[in-house]
Amino acid sequence: MTVAVPHSTGLNRPVQMPPPLACDSHMHIFDPRFAPSPHWTRQPPDAPVAAYRLLQQRLGTQRAVVVTPSTYGTDNACTLDALAQLGDSARGVAVVAHDVGDAELDLLAARGVCGLRVNFVTPQSWGKTTQQMLTTLAGKVQRLGWHIQVFVHPEQLVQLASVLAALPVPLVVDHLGRIDPAEGTRGLAYDALRRLLDGGNTWVKLSGAYMRSTVHGPSYADTLPLGRALVRAAPERLVWGSDWPHTTEVPGSVNDADLVDLLAAWAVTPATLERILVDNPAHLYGF
Repeated sequence: MTVAVPHSTGLNRPVQMPPPLACDSHMHIFDPRFAPSPHWTRQPPDAPVAAYRLLQQRLGTQRAVVVTPSTYGTDNACTLDALAQLGDSARGVAVVAHDVGDAELDLLAARGVCGLRVNFVTPQSWGKTTQQMLTTLAGKVQRLGWHIQVFVHPEQLVQLASVLAALPVPLVVDHLGRIDPAEGTRGLAYDALRRLLDGGNTWVKLSGAYMRSTVHGPSYADTLPLGRALVRAAPERLVWGSDWPHTTEVPGSVNDADLVDLLAAWAVTPATLERILVDNPAHLYGF
């Protein structure tokens, strides 16, 4: 019997269950044992590893990528604790300051971190995120074979396109680039994202569909053209993430099984679905 999962509405399972070793490549852990950064004013959810494991059971995913949320600033203790609990079936994406030293990066690498997130959208503990910070951090992690993950507004994707294309490490673009589904493939943001994809060094997270959808669940049907266009453009460099526990949304408004079903609708074929859920994350995150 399927049990209720905190921060995920409904009890249904995906219509098409994910294949073995499927990876949720973008989720967050919030544990009350770890204090939020002083810059963060909102109350974080209670979303520990034990609750996330219930989601894995419901969705049929086995691997996960824990992304340090803005809530904790540059303190990755909660993420590292989650990685220790989840073991080799998990990898981490950390948040660090621009002046991070090699010793801290090496420690993070030893604990399962394989990338850094640079966030241009939500409040950060250092204040404004700059282009210089992005390029500085990319240079620092090149020796480790890590990637840089960016969370940007569509207009920032356009503005930063040349900088992003020149990064010396793989680039991962969060949450469909926050492209408006109403604009879809017809706007400047998609053009910029497509050029990055065509360059061969960029990945996209098929996640956060609800952030810009006006149709909402269960279908999120307005995102279908955009999602399918990305699948056609670069099926070998796409990963999927639940974005659990959905801190950008009204509590109780997201059914994670719907998000898996949406991915299946984007992917169209079972072979492509397996590629996005298993093969691609294994390559990007080193499973």
